[in-house]
Amino acid sequence: MATSTFETLPYPEPLREVFGKVRHQICQFHVVAEVSKAVLGAVASARKGLAAQQPKLRRGRPRTPAAKQAARTKKRLAAQCAALFASRHLFVQRHLNTTERKTLWRVSRGVPQLQALRAIMEQVYALFDRRCRTQTALAKLAKLRRRVLRFPQVGATLKKLFSPTLEKALTFLDDKLLPSTSNAVERGNRRYRKMQKSVYRVRTQAQICARLALDMWREAQAEGRQQTLASLHRARAG
Repeated sequence: MATSTFETLPYPEPLREVFGKVRHQICQFHVVAEVSKAVLGAVASARKGLAAQQPKLRRGRPRTPAAKQAARTKKRLAAQCAALFASRHLFVQRHLNTTERKTLWRVSRGVPQLQALRAIMEQVYALFDRRCRTQTALAKLAKLRRRVLRFPQVGATLKKLFSPTLEKALTFLDDKLLPSTSNAVERGNRRYRKMQKSVYRVRTQAQICARLALDMWREAQAEGRQQTLASLHRARAG
C-alpha cells in the first residue's frame, strides 16, 4: 500500500483497520522533495551568514592598508554569495558532471557545512538505489543520521531525516514490481478531493464506499485498457 504523504496519513485509523498488517510505503518523491527543500534552506542560511560577515566600509575610496583589505574581503564575500545563489541547484541535483563539481567546490570553499550538505544529499539519493535491499538501505540511513549529528549547523535543518516514517519510503526495495512513487495514489487523491469540494454529499459513508469501489474497479481494468491502447497504436502505425 502506497501513499503520498511524508509525515502522517489523512485517515490512519480506517487504513489500519482495513489493511491490517500490510506494509505501508511512503512515496519516495515526497521524501526527496522535503529533504531537498531543507538543503536549499540551509544553503540560503549559509549565504545570509556570508553576507553578514561583509565588513562595513566608510564612504569614499579606501586609502589605508586595512581599508583596502576590508574592501577586498567584502568584494570576495559578495561574489561568493552571488555564486551561491546562482549555483544553489547543484546542492540538490542528482547527478553532477566534472564541471559542475568544480563549480560546487568553488562556491562552497571556506564553508564546511555547505560541502557537508552536498555529501549528505548524495547519501540520501543512495538510499533509494534499486540495487540494494531494504535492510541495506536502513543501514545506510543509520550511518547518514550519525553523520548529520556530527554537523550541528545542519542537523536542525535536516530534521526530516530523523522522521520515524522515513523507513517506510524504502519498502519498495524488496519488491521489484513495487514502484518507488505513488502517482496512481496521487491521481486518486486529487480526483477524490476535487469531488469533495464540488459535491458535499460524497462525504457520506455510502458515497465514500462507492467511490473506493469505483477506484478499485478502474485499477482492475487497467491492464486490459493498456492492452487495448497498445493494439490501437499498432494498428495506427501499420
